[in-house]
Amino acid sequence: MSNDYFAFKRFTVHQERCGMKVGTDGCLLGAWARGGQRILDVGTGTGLIALMMAQRFPASSVTALDIDADAVRQARENVDASPFRGQVTVCQTDFLRWSGEGAFDSIVSNPPYFIDSLTSPDARRSLARHAASLPYDQLLRKCYDLLTADGEVSVVVPFDCRSRMESAAALAGLVLTRLCAVRTTSRKPPRRYLLAFRKSVATNLPLTEAELVIDSAEFRELLRDFYLKF
Repeated sequence: MSNDYFAFKRFTVHQERCGMKVGTDGCLLGAWARGGQRILDVGTGTGLIALMMAQRFPASSVTALDIDADAVRQARENVDASPFRGQVTVCQTDFLRWSGEGAFDSIVSNPPYFIDSLTSPDARRSLARHAASLPYDQLLRKCYDLLTADGEVSVVVPFDCRSRMESAAALAGLVLTRLCAVRTTSRKPPRRYLLAFRKSVATNLPLTEAELVIDSAEFRELLRDFYLKF
C-alpha cells in the first residue's frame, strides 16, 4: 500500500501529501468500529476511515479532523471526489483545543503510536506517527467529553501499546467493552489490537473478545465491501 493512491470499491484515496499512508490498521478500524448518527474521526490523515464510516453508515454525518494542513487538503480532495462528499466534513484543527460541535455517537482514531522512540526527521511523518503529538491520556479525556452517554470510542494500536491505551482510558472514565486481537498468522502472537471503549458510568456491558488473522476468511469478509480483490 505504498502507491500514491489506493483504489477501493467505491472511492479512491490519494496519499502523496500525507505523513501516514493507507495501511491495514486504518482499513481494519474503519471496517470494525461501530457507527451512529454523528461520527468523529480524529487524525483523519487521508480521510480513509471517515470515508469507510460514511460508506458503512449512510445515514450518518461524519466530521474528520487533522492538525496537518497538507493532510486536510488531501482528505478534502479525496472526500470531494467520492460519493460521500455531502456526508463528510473535513476540518483542520488541533483536536485537544477543538471546542467540539455537540456530542458524538462514535469516535474513531488511528492514533500516533511511537512513544519511546526518537521522532522522525520528516515533520509530517513524525506528527502522524509519534504519540507526543496526541498523548493517549489527553486523547481519551477529550473523547470522553465529546461522547454521548452510550457512544463508543474505537482505536487501533500496536500490541505493545495496548496496556498504555487501556490505562489512559480508565483514567478518563472509559471502560473497555470490545477487543479484537489481530494476528499476521494463527501461530504468531497479536501484532495489533482493535479496542472499543464506553463511558464507565453508562455501561455494564461485558467485555467481548475476538481474534482476526490477516487474509483469513473472516478478514476478507470484514473488508469485502472495500477491497477490490475481495
